[in-house]
Amino acid sequence: MVHQYKLNGYNIVLDTCSGSVHTVDNVAYDIISLYKEKKPDEICDIIINKYPKEHLSQQDINDCLEDIKYLEDNKKLFTPDTYENMAFDFKNRNTVLKAMCLHVAHTCNLNCEYCFASQGKYHGERALMDFETGKKALDFLIANSGTRHNLEVDFFGGEPLMNWDVVKKLVEYAREQEKIHNKNFRFTLTTNGMLIDDDVIDFSNKEMSNVVLSLDGRKEVHDRLRKDYAGKGSYDIIVPKFKEFAERRGNKSYYMRGTFTHANTDFTNDIFHMADMGFTELSMEPVVCAPTDSAALTEGDLPVLFEQYEILAKEMLKRQKEGRPFTFYHYMLDLKHGPCIYKRISGCGSGTEYVAVTPSGDIYPCHQFVGDKKYLLGDIYNGITNTDVQNEFKLCNAYARPDCKDCWAKLYCSGGCAANSYHATGKITGIYKYGCELFKKRIECAVMMKVAEAE
Repeated sequence: MVHQYKLNGYNIVLDTCSGSVHTVDNVAYDIISLYKEKKPDEICDIIINKYPKEHLSQQDINDCLEDIKYLEDNKKLFTPDTYENMAFDFKNRNTVLKAMCLHVAHTCNLNCEYCFASQGKYHGERALMDFETGKKALDFLIANSGTRHNLEVDFFGGEPLMNWDVVKKLVEYAREQEKIHNKNFRFTLTTNGMLIDDDVIDFSNKEMSNVVLSLDGRKEVHDRLRKDYAGKGSYDIIVPKFKEFAERRGNKSYYMRGTFTHANTDFTNDIFHMADMGFTELSMEPVVCAPTDSAALTEGDLPVLFEQYEILAKEMLKRQKEGRPFTFYHYMLDLKHGPCIYKRISGCGSGTEYVAVTPSGDIYPCHQFVGDKKYLLGDIYNGITNTDVQNEFKLCNAYARPDCKDCWAKLYCSGGCAANSYHATGKITGIYKYGCELFKKRIECAVMMKVAEAE
């Protein structure tokens, strides 16, 4: 499948099944678009009539057609999709766990209006995970990881710093188990920053491979929705903490994670605001909420958001040339050594290679399904007992979604987020159409940036 688009002065031709990216002139761009639809003589007439000032001859057109045929023969253009047969048998995969989202706190010290987790409670009661439950969860991960050496654990909430002592004890316990079971743990912490202090910074810089810091951008944007229970915005409290955290983090990974809503569709200004404060690893996610919510993105917002993503890509290229680059999570695209085809087909691995564990020890496919009893997989004491749901997730891939069949981006998104699909359509094999449109635009921008960098 071929996808063609024009962006930032480039005519880009993306051969989706081979991953090849071609930049061409206007004539070749149009010839490629006609190649499968018209005969050579018809293409020649169309192109010569469209470009009279170019003084093109029939031989010029034929030379271009021969180049296209060469690329096609060498599987660099119009490459057939041969991956579907690799996807049908995922139900019988021998999957092992490699990652766990550990919900150490189902409570939060902020009262963010757009919170998918109902202010950290996940539609249930407030709770903190005790040390014994956390140990049992880590034991479950080890026991179900097979021969896999590297394991990942994300300390999540709610707000995990509200249970910080247990987090530290669990890290210590995991380090002890590494030697016994020949495992290596990679820890991540996701925090709103309100309780960051020297101990959090020092311990995280020693033990956390990555830290996700929640900031929505400009003060007026952030404070609009990210407030404490007294109704006061959190920007002035957390920004100085985040600055110190990032400065002391050195070369260890972190990223600022924001959310944009209908109220700030000019979200690039929030990204640039964070970059101008010295934060270099950035992410900004579209809000996912009920269409009736005042924060919900609308169809009318789409053209604005598309433009914003283009503005962002161009500004990043500009700043890179100026020696002040920053990273945007959704533009991190490796065209040469990206995920293998099996990973592209299977997606994130939620419910099979990755699970979320609640403070009581319940197991869900991922953090966005927590609290929905339909998707309760089991618990850390009895293991995964709801195998029907797990098998449903094993089959949830790019080829299990009818709406993805003819989409040029399916091998980049792997069919998209199962949770977003479920919340939008009621089934994990549906698609969240709004999110699809944003994702495709981001991929177009990311590829364009690679083209510009190559030049």
